[in-house]
Amino acid sequence: MCLQGQSRLVIFAFRMKTGFDNEKYLRIQSEQIKKRIAQFGDKLYLEFGGKLFDDHHASRVLPGFKPDSKLHMLMQLKDEAEILIVISALDIEKNKVRGDLGITYDEDVLRLRGEFENVGLYVSSVVITHYNGQSSADAYRKRLERLGIKVYYHYTIEGYPNNVALIDSDEGFGKNDYVETSKPLVVVTAPGPGSGKMAVCLSQLYHENKRGIKAGYAKFETFPVWNLPLKHPVNIAYEAATADLNDVNMIDPFHFEAYGEIAASYNRDIEIFPVLSALFEGIYGESPYKSPTDMGVNMIGFCLSDEDVCCNAAREEIIRRYYYALCNLAEKGDNENEVNKISLILKQAKLTTEYRRTTVAAHERKELSGVATAAIELQDGTIITSRTSSLLGPSAALILNATKHLAGIPHSEQLIPEEMIAPIQKTKVTYLHGRNPRLHTDEVLVALSMLSINDENCRKAIDQLPRLEGCQMHSTVMLSDVDRKIFKKLGVGLTCDPVKKIE
Repeated sequence: MCLQGQSRLVIFAFRMKTGFDNEKYLRIQSEQIKKRIAQFGDKLYLEFGGKLFDDHHASRVLPGFKPDSKLHMLMQLKDEAEILIVISALDIEKNKVRGDLGITYDEDVLRLRGEFENVGLYVSSVVITHYNGQSSADAYRKRLERLGIKVYYHYTIEGYPNNVALIDSDEGFGKNDYVETSKPLVVVTAPGPGSGKMAVCLSQLYHENKRGIKAGYAKFETFPVWNLPLKHPVNIAYEAATADLNDVNMIDPFHFEAYGEIAASYNRDIEIFPVLSALFEGIYGESPYKSPTDMGVNMIGFCLSDEDVCCNAAREEIIRRYYYALCNLAEKGDNENEVNKISLILKQAKLTTEYRRTTVAAHERKELSGVATAAIELQDGTIITSRTSSLLGPSAALILNATKHLAGIPHSEQLIPEEMIAPIQKTKVTYLHGRNPRLHTDEVLVALSMLSINDENCRKAIDQLPRLEGCQMHSTVMLSDVDRKIFKKLGVGLTCDPVKKIE
């Protein structure tokens, strides 16, 4: 691969493909949930792990999976379903923030409720868990109740989850508020992990049993995919994605013992299963499940339409997670264990960063130019590169280079005249006291939009932006928050070297 000093590099390769049958998934997943409801009789509490929508990890490692696929699947069951949103009083108290959205968990509860109701799904109530008299939780409850939302408290139980005798008693689950539900399928979800979804489900089973209502529990955890090999790239990518939680993929020993079949699970589910079995026995008289895998209803593994495509996408995701952890370490310096874990995962997967073609292209361009560079792989495998100039940072230049290529505009064509860039730079530096006069991606896009009124090429370039969705990109420097957000909104998979950020 040689750049010859050009301002862009073009390589033709395979056209990007989908590897996941989304329509099949919607059909068979909803059918499986219906079967599980029928297995228990009156009601099923379904713990939803991961994200019900905005599941971008799944869409990255399973090309063809839509970020809102699970939401659409539930919409097929909306006449039978209601949703409980769970939030921990501990997270309310410390104003815990969702890293992907930048909003607190308490605000996200309201966002989730609005999103569900906008598509016709019924949100019946909010459950505040780990409650121990926190004033912030009391204030939050009053806020929700003013909005007409039913709120229930579930308390901290000493010795949970191991003190089964206490948990399965009137002083344990019996102390919790009984959450009133009306539908046969109760979906229990939360803004993030550690909210107490499973405990809410089990507490409800205890209360339903006391009332003579037949109710069951199942878990919908997308990853790891139980019927893919433990070291399948899709499952390894999940381990990389949860490196900060110290999750480890493991063979389900209970499943192997019961059925002689190998199934992929992870450490937390395996560790908690004996306790769950004891709780189930206390509630039902016997456990309905012989293994953690039995509890799941995940049909993802039956919907891979092209395994090679999914394997390649998962390998890209492992490398993306590695760069993400490196950049966090460079900025905050508090996640060295996460970096070390993903480094080990890379070795186990027999991967290096050179597997990512955009990384190689960006580094080669940097060697030739001596400045910060970037590269993007388009949907047809074409790679476009850019470099820093006195006018543009590498990411802004890359947007222009990529959209010009997609629109069939000659690279020599200048879309934004220099005389238009100069006054923008003067405003940034002279009036706004910025240190970096170069234009960010948002400023370039605004300029293009304004010029598109009278300039056909600018209009054509702007019209290419949707074609960047799903593309992969690498920058040899950490980008500004503005640039990162722009590429995220465009659906571009971004990685950066852990080198000082451009402001």
